[in-house]
Amino acid sequence: MAARIRVITRDGSEVAVDGEDGLSLMEAIRSRGIDEVVALCGGCCSCATCHVYVDQAYWKDLPPLSEDENDLLDSSGARRPTSRLSCQIVCGPALDGLRVEVAPED
Repeated sequence: MAARIRVITRDGSEVAVDGEDGLSLMEAIRSRGIDEVVALCGGCCSCATCHVYVDQAYWKDLPPLSEDENDLLDSSGARRPTSRLSCQIVCGPALDGLRVEVAPED
């Protein structure tokens, strides 16, 4: 069963995205045609162009940040306490109802 995820785009529009189990959030967002999530590295955790803000209510359901992800987010001038790289979030039932906002472009 796919997790239904709400994505807020940079213009404030809300788009429903189905996150199939095992798919990265970045892949789910891109498959819905939201190209604000550039994902230059293709999901290899090496570019930070898939930066999103995660709703605080779901923060505990996510795996901890890796050192690489943390370093990449540190390079962003738009980092917030709930910043994550969407390529590092794996969709599953625990994320049903998740709300994320696409971070501004650096």
